[in-house]
Amino acid sequence: MKDITITDTIKYIGADDKDIDLFESQYVVPNGVSYNSYVILDEKVAVMDTVDRRRGEEWLKNLDEALAGRSVDYLVVSHMEPDHAANVQALAEKYPEMKVVGNAKTFPMIAQFFDIDLSQRSLVVAEGDTLNLGSHELTFVMAPMVHWPEVMVSYESSEKILFSADGFGKFGALDTEEDWACEARRYYFNIVGKYGAQVQALLKKAAGLDIRMICPLHGPILKENLEYYIGKYQVWSSYEPEDEGILVAYASIHGNTGKAAVKLKEILEAKGAKKVAITDLSRDDMAEAIEDAFRYDKMVLACATYDGGLFPCMEDFLHHLKSKTYRNRTVALMENGSWAPTAAKAMRTMLEQMKDITICDKTVTIKSAVKESTVADMEALAEELLAK
Repeated sequence: MKDITITDTIKYIGADDKDIDLFESQYVVPNGVSYNSYVILDEKVAVMDTVDRRRGEEWLKNLDEALAGRSVDYLVVSHMEPDHAANVQALAEKYPEMKVVGNAKTFPMIAQFFDIDLSQRSLVVAEGDTLNLGSHELTFVMAPMVHWPEVMVSYESSEKILFSADGFGKFGALDTEEDWACEARRYYFNIVGKYGAQVQALLKKAAGLDIRMICPLHGPILKENLEYYIGKYQVWSSYEPEDEGILVAYASIHGNTGKAAVKLKEILEAKGAKKVAITDLSRDDMAEAIEDAFRYDKMVLACATYDGGLFPCMEDFLHHLKSKTYRNRTVALMENGSWAPTAAKAMRTMLEQMKDITICDKTVTIKSAVKESTVADMEALAEELLAK
């Protein structure tokens, strides 16, 4: 087991997964992912969540080492998603005297996932309830829809630790050296992004706690500069742009729309845009495209017309944005079509279903390939976008 220090009495017992192909069967994780779990060793012993079945044996071994012969009194279930709760039944069977701690929405889900009778072993907690372990005391804070309805977080008052469930998590195994914000942002907007209002509600509750360490269910334990991490969550969950910049997202069939997108990027940079990112929606990671769309305050959508509508990857991108509550942004449109360009109209229709989206008046229409007149239109579009 990797040596990850929490405190003298709180041990890390989680595991890295570096051979997973897709997290949640949809997100590429080139540096894997961690399934975090913790054990509090006091007069009573409490395990804080389990891990994914892919690392169940490793987790049980880690727990045995940390227990050094002791038994488990409580299993606290913060979140019933299988990457954290897959081993609930295994632990309950191994320690038949152990009580399972959850809220009113937790136990019906346990019954859905497992065939186990916990009726005499359930400790149902609600907002503000506490669990005394000796010198440690857990206070339970409900966090419904962050990002499942049964989610709760736990605050340990003696060492001032917030066990934050999926909050403040990120992609990447714990032995990976990488910038926290990039993979935490991609994780947040693609997994939790729809539930900004609920995250804001949890942040308000957390503001009343003296937090010195955050222990999430994915990613590194956060011990220093907590204002930075909490500040990021404040921005992300309020749907405000994080940085001034422009994402150019294009969907090109034969390459001409892609060339137009690259040309527009060059024009924007020449006119003084601070940051212009570009993504090929046919080939690049969709989750990263979603991340960048939320990161920057402006976006250009460039799409080829396909079967009288949108090239599928652009339609998919816009559906993702809508489902994750994309808002408070300015968007410009470019379309391409050899005989009947309709992509801009279709993109506008989808954007109008989102809240607080400003769409530039100027639309660039390309008929097959970029011409001098197209470049002039791009110049005008760039000026309007930068002026907003």
